[in-house]
Amino acid sequence: MKIRSNLSGLMAALMILICVLPARASDPTETDRLNLVRLIEEDVRQTSMELNKSALDPRVLKALARVPRHEFVPAGERRYAYENRPLPIGHGQTISQPYIVAIMTDMLKLEPDSKVLELGTGSGYQAAILGELAAQVFTIEIVEPLGLQARTRLQKMGYDNITTRIGDGYYGWQEHAPFDAIIVTAAASHIPPPLIEQLKPGGRMVIPVGSRFMTQQLMVVDKQDDGKIVSRQVMPVVFVPVTGRH
Repeated sequence: MKIRSNLSGLMAALMILICVLPARASDPTETDRLNLVRLIEEDVRQTSMELNKSALDPRVLKALARVPRHEFVPAGERRYAYENRPLPIGHGQTISQPYIVAIMTDMLKLEPDSKVLELGTGSGYQAAILGELAAQVFTIEIVEPLGLQARTRLQKMGYDNITTRIGDGYYGWQEHAPFDAIIVTAAASHIPPPLIEQLKPGGRMVIPVGSRFMTQQLMVVDKQDDGKIVSRQVMPVVFVPVTGRH
């Protein structure tokens, strides 16, 4: 009876291995993504004074752990996909540093039913993170080749709650306003008035403000229930500039 018991235990262990190993083999970047999340958590602790917090919303960290960043960078850059730094994606644009993506997403304070506007789709990585957390994401890219690539990529990955558009994000997306949250992923010289108008009372915008040749500041802009605008600077950042005729 003891031999049978040992055999039964061995068979059970083998069945677990059979079930687990294929799952791990099919997702070879899982460890890389988890290591990236740990790097982000460490950066958050080191910048806790600026952020006024030492840890991010666990939902944001889980989204970062789920989204395969290597799918959003050019083939020649994929070996760097899980390093905590920005990478070029062509057309003079970049995919943001994961730490910056994490803190900007966290600052939006998204709820599962949130409707979000993103200016600057780029590769689509930030939109994918938003799509993991919000009900609807509307994202605009002015560089047509990047916008088309991101649209195809997001559709293939099954992000049915993300709608893309080619155009100048400075003017927002009036047809789908108002938005619970707005995120701008390029530096503007000022906060675009159309975005303030399209932000729902009680909503929040996160935007880098400043020119290419000056210190840019990551800003949080809150629209209070009475329509009053309250903004604050969080930290200095470096973003590519907003493009367009304005």
